[in-house]
This record gives sequence, structure tokens and C-alpha cells, in this order.
Amino acid sequence: MADREAGTIGIVAAAVLLVVLMIAYYTGGYVAGRMSRFDGGKQGMAVWGIGLLVTILAVVIGVVFDAEYNILDRVDVPTVPIPTDTLNWGYAVTGAAVLVGTLLAAMTGGKVGRRYHSRVDNAAYPN
Repeated sequence: MADREAGTIGIVAAAVLLVVLMIAYYTGGYVAGRMSRFDGGKQGMAVWGIGLLVTILAVVIGVVFDAEYNILDRVDVPTVPIPTDTLNWGYAVTGAAVLVGTLLAAMTGGKVGRRYHSRVDNAAYPN
């Protein structure tokens, strides 16, 4: 019974993580596309790339400085009974879904944000 509830918690947590990140990247892509003049999709992809680099940098800094400063021992963080010692298919699928989903959301947001310029151009310079 407890294993099934832990699995449900993991699935719900993965789904919520994916939805929140997709909304965030869509919004970032939209802003980049709105600021862009010509190709909102590429601007959205740039938002995704910068976000990925910052995330990788934060992980590397955390790994390097965790042994020296041990930040998590100073913070009272609630624990979730999810095993972290082995990588299973759930983690791999969630990671892939996050990567692909956020990329698509950022590019879609960029394309939607760029439509603003199309409407302005059509109003200013009608054919």
C-alpha cells in the first residue's frame, strides 16, 4: 500500500514539475518572441538554451561546494520518502519529458509572441 502511494506521489510530482516548467518556459519564450522582430521560435530556443546552461551551472556549483559548505544541513527541509540511490525509468522519462516539453513550450511561446509584430506590420503597412 505504501509503495503504491509513493509511486502515485512520484507521478503527480513529475506531472506538476513538467506543467510548471512548461508554463515558465512558454512565458519566457513569449517575452523573447515579443521582443524579437523576425524569428520568435529561435528566440524561444535561445531562452531554453540559456535556462539549460544556468541549470547545469547551478548543479555543478552545488556538487562542487556541497562538501565544503553543506548547505542542506543548515536548512530544515521536509523529506519525501522517494529513493534517490538508483536511477529508474521514471526519472529518465521525467527528465526527457522536461527537456523536450520545455523546449517545445519555449519555441511555441516565441512564435506566439512574435505574432505581435506581424499584426503591427500589417496595420502599419497594409498590402
